[in-house]
Amino acid sequence: ATNAPQLIEYANKSVNFTPFTTRWIPCSPRFVCLGTNPRNKGAMGIYELKKGELKETTMVTTPAGLKCGTFGASFFEKRQLATGDYAGKLNIWDMSNLKKAVYSVQAHSSIVNCIDGVGGLNIGGGAPELVTGSRDGCVRVWDPRQTAPVCSIEPAKGEDPRECWAVAFGNSYNDHERMVACGYDNGDLKMLDLRAQKLVWECNVNNGIVDIQFDRKDIEMNKLIVTTLESRFRVFDLRTYHPEEGYASLLKKSHKSTVWVGAHLPQNREVMMTLGGNGTLNLWKYCYPSKRREDDGKGNPRGVVGSLELLNSKRFSEQPIVSFDWSMDKPGLCSMCSLDQQVRVAVVTKLNKL
Repeated sequence: ATNAPQLIEYANKSVNFTPFTTRWIPCSPRFVCLGTNPRNKGAMGIYELKKGELKETTMVTTPAGLKCGTFGASFFEKRQLATGDYAGKLNIWDMSNLKKAVYSVQAHSSIVNCIDGVGGLNIGGGAPELVTGSRDGCVRVWDPRQTAPVCSIEPAKGEDPRECWAVAFGNSYNDHERMVACGYDNGDLKMLDLRAQKLVWECNVNNGIVDIQFDRKDIEMNKLIVTTLESRFRVFDLRTYHPEEGYASLLKKSHKSTVWVGAHLPQNREVMMTLGGNGTLNLWKYCYPSKRREDDGKGNPRGVVGSLELLNSKRFSEQPIVSFDWSMDKPGLCSMCSLDQQVRVAVVTKLNKL
């Protein structure tokens, strides 16, 4: 429909490395792209929007390939990017001086697949923290002021470790509460309460989990999107926990390939974008049910999940789009990168009318 939001490519640029992650630099028209160059070194490029074009302003080479990054634990004025690399290191970089990392720790024994941050950018209560997930099967939470992990979720001794592919912070609505959700390659989904230091919920979604995101980090847990292999993703309603059935969820099939990313719009948590291995972007709107909880007949409250409406879809690439980031400053502005070695900036229109 003509009144639906439109997905428009604004600018693109070819890069000479394989990109894995793009992240907008807070309060700027620039974003950083992380990846691996042909010599298996890390590549960190900074790209700026200038007169309708993307210009590469900085390129830094690091000793090991870069897989993931976040500004989530950085203060606005510092603009510090935390990265995870192929050698298992967690580094923090100051965007104004990229000669040397301002913080470095050997976080894992193998590649750091995923990272998330909370407590920075005025999002979430409490101290800034980072969480990393790795091929070694461990998930670790870090305070950037110290080099030992605050907490570590590790496979049992003698157990074959499952690779952790996705991590996310949520429930950080005051200075004490904080949750971490972790997704593994066998479809295991685990939720850890950092205040109580215990596992509060786990389930299996039948397909390897590629990405996880709470709709907001700084509110009481509301919704969680979990994207997986086999062209499926799920949305969980986290407001009501049932002792036997857990959280209510909605399963969707789309993209006809791996759903690489699920990203909620920072200015409206009911709007989300999913990215497919076939190079498409799908824009969704979540619609709440008339009642969010019901009685199961035994006196226990059971959550009721809503529905998803597909607002629009567009193909941007022949290859998988593997990373996507909404701008916090300009509603509808987004950056993405794909395995055909392209970085793109797109605009989504009419989001203020949803």
